[in-house]
This record gives sequence, C-alpha cells and structure tokens, in this order.
Amino acid sequence: MENVGKWALATGSWLVSYLFGGWSGVLGVLLVFVVLDYLTGVAAGWMSGELKSKIGLIGIARKVFIFAMVAVGHLVDGILGDGHLFRDTVAFFYIANELLSITENGGKMGAPIPAVIKQAIEVLKGKGGNDNDKGAGTDASA
Repeated sequence: MENVGKWALATGSWLVSYLFGGWSGVLGVLLVFVVLDYLTGVAAGWMSGELKSKIGLIGIARKVFIFAMVAVGHLVDGILGDGHLFRDTVAFFYIANELLSITENGGKMGAPIPAVIKQAIEVLKGKGGNDNDKGAGTDASA
C-alpha cells in the first residue's frame, strides 16, 4: 500500500511538471483564488437562496478549464522557448478574473470591498494582457 502512495505522488508530481512546468508562486495564487471564488460563489448563492447543484458543477468545470488553459500556455512556452511567458500571462488573466469574481460575490453578500483590492484588479488586468473577453456565454461569478 505504501508503494501505491509513492507511485501516486510521483505521477502527480510528473503531471504538474509536464502540464505547468513545475509549481510556482503564480500558480499557487491562482489555485487559492480559484478555491476562494468557488467558496464565495457558493456562499453568495446560499445567502440569496439561488444555490443549485447544476450551477456548482458548471462552476467546477470552469475551474478545470482555467487550469487547462494555463497548461496550454505552458505547452506553447515549450514550443517557443519563452520560459513561462505565456503560462504566467494566462495565469495573471485568470487571477484578475477570479479576484473580480470574488469581489462580486462579496458584494452579493453585502461585504464592503477595499479600494486597494479594486486597484489590484486593474493592475492584474494589465499583466494578463489587454483582452479581457471572458468568452461568449461565460459569467465571471461562476
């Protein structure tokens, strides 16, 4: 049984390395923001009486897609030999998007949003590129 755990850890480490080029502070921040966005979205839905399992499952699928796009950015970096330029640009885009969604969820719950957080969103939008299009039919609050 101990070997299964070691094998699973080794496989997971290899997968993170292959898909994301290893773990970094940027990916750690993205992971925290993705989790916080999901939790605040659930809380906002619960407080408004709009909590539905289908919406939650769609939210999880969107979170998986975020990490798929970051992996695509890393794989493009590998082809072009640009270090982590594309991976981190994609990650910054989604960090800004998740932070915006967290603040929207907080607003739905009646929580005040500090001005410094609003300023951070603007800075992160710039780091993620100028294209802030979330895509057709998407919602930042998911």
